[in-house]
Amino acid sequence: MKKPDNVVFNEKTNKYDAYLKPYATSFSAPKIDIPNSVSWKKRHVNIANKQIKASFDELKNEFELLYEKFKYNELVYNSKFTFEPIVGETYYLYEAKEGYFLSILKPFECSFNYVGSFRLDSDKIWNKQETKKND
Repeated sequence: MKKPDNVVFNEKTNKYDAYLKPYATSFSAPKIDIPNSVSWKKRHVNIANKQIKASFDELKNEFELLYEKFKYNELVYNSKFTFEPIVGETYYLYEAKEGYFLSILKPFECSFNYVGSFRLDSDKIWNKQETKKND
């Protein structure tokens, strides 16, 4: 039996389901307004982009520091030294005609071309130390 057009009846479920529809089913139903989400999207896209950029900048800075640490480690490990470095001690890297060499002599105790001070950590990584007044 055919229902009139203004009656919302689902023949598959055999039920009246006008209340389930996401749209108006009669002329007397309230108007459905789609909210304007453009301003919300613009505001939140801007916030999200700023957060992503901040995270990217932090990662980029961390990468640059890690790369610098890698280059210094490579430089020190490829330098010439004739002693076994002690973990926790600071050593001094110099540049000569033959290449780089590591020494226990502080910069004010010699006249070599000073490159930097490096401390050997327990994980066998050379960390560049800040130069002090008497180094």
